[in-house]
Amino acid sequence: MTAPTLVLLHGTRMRGSFWRDYPALLPGVRVVAPDLPGHGDRAGEDFTWEGALATVEAALPDGPVVLAGHSLGGYVAMAYAAAHPHRLDGLGLIGATGVPTGAGAAVYRGFARLVPRLGEERVARRVNALMRRLAGGRDVSHVTDEGAGYAAMPAAWAAVMSECGPGLLGGLDIPVLLLNGGLDQMRLGVRAYAAACPGARVVTVPRATHFLPLTHPEACARELRRLLDRALQTYRR
Repeated sequence: MTAPTLVLLHGTRMRGSFWRDYPALLPGVRVVAPDLPGHGDRAGEDFTWEGALATVEAALPDGPVVLAGHSLGGYVAMAYAAAHPHRLDGLGLIGATGVPTGAGAAVYRGFARLVPRLGEERVARRVNALMRRLAGGRDVSHVTDEGAGYAAMPAAWAAVMSECGPGLLGGLDIPVLLLNGGLDQMRLGVRAYAAACPGARVVTVPRATHFLPLTHPEACARELRRLLDRALQTYRR
């Protein structure tokens, strides 16, 4: 059988190099990590939901493929899976099980509105410093966007709040992973997602934050490997 492909989507303010350590952590797996619109090498583009989904479509090869995403990338991944349920062999959501409605969503909406008022570069400096602390002091300069990704944030999160929710997982018959850090506020809706997809594997990594893929790469890669193995067992295209 053809070796599996793992397509990894980054979060807001990040870029495809967020996943640069994962090919070495997943030997024998073809890892593809594109930049989403408005991020990384595509910083000059406007972020649109249609453009994000088209990015996924362009990244998918023939043969067995698992799609996984972190934060914004997880929401894009679940939306693609819901629209094309027979195109994927597995789905992984990492730090992407917050329900994008209610008081929690209002906090993100308010922050996104502040970005253009305060200026993308100013916000980037402050938030990236916070990210370094949350990432255990690791150098995150290779994975973050200095301003450009912040400019894309209002459109990106408005789309998530409009398009996403637990109901997108209903009816999926492929292996699904719901992976969160124990200290990640985005895990608080995981029960709703698990209820919508009863066969999903739910994993919480103790003491990990929203930046679990950076701070606990071995644990994240281990769960992605398990997802890939399950996907290969059920591969039928």
